[in-house]
Amino acid sequence: MVLAAADPRSFPALVRILARGGVVIAPGDTMYGLVGIAPEAEQRLRGVKGRGEDKPFLCLIADASWIERISDMPMPSGLARYWPGPLTLVFPARAGGTAALRVPNHRFLQELLRALDRPLYSTSVNRTGGEPLRTMEEMRRELESDVDAIFDAGDQPSDAPSTLLDITRRPFAILRQGAVRLLPEDLL
Repeated sequence: MVLAAADPRSFPALVRILARGGVVIAPGDTMYGLVGIAPEAEQRLRGVKGRGEDKPFLCLIADASWIERISDMPMPSGLARYWPGPLTLVFPARAGGTAALRVPNHRFLQELLRALDRPLYSTSVNRTGGEPLRTMEEMRRELESDVDAIFDAGDQPSDAPSTLLDITRRPFAILRQGAVRLLPEDLL
């Protein structure tokens, strides 16, 4: 099902689909993403992506105060200036392992997170190993039958993915260079 961003009924419909455990394609601040409520939608997302259990999904949160829902580690003060924005930080997770968290700089995603009051898993719109799909036509052709909805806000310009930074160790380690160019002092 395709939900047009211009239709005022689409946003509430999208919230209902996600709240029921659905997986959708939605616009973001770096590119469209496959999203679902964390952690309930994890297996559905893995099925759509064809992704194994060994690679986790990043988790979108509304603001830094949501970190405490997932981790006991506070936000490093020197990195706070990059949120909201395309910087994903890997925190130690309270439940064990790690959690990659990001506060998106995108009004739609912020509204969606606040309406759900739950973090969202997010990943690029593609099958594992394939290039990210960039146009509505590509996304509809390749994935419409595998997701519960596509929120169509029109084609977005291609952008670099978020920078991925592991803050569970010192110095911090860049795991993926993306849209944010960190300064050497950001890694200390």
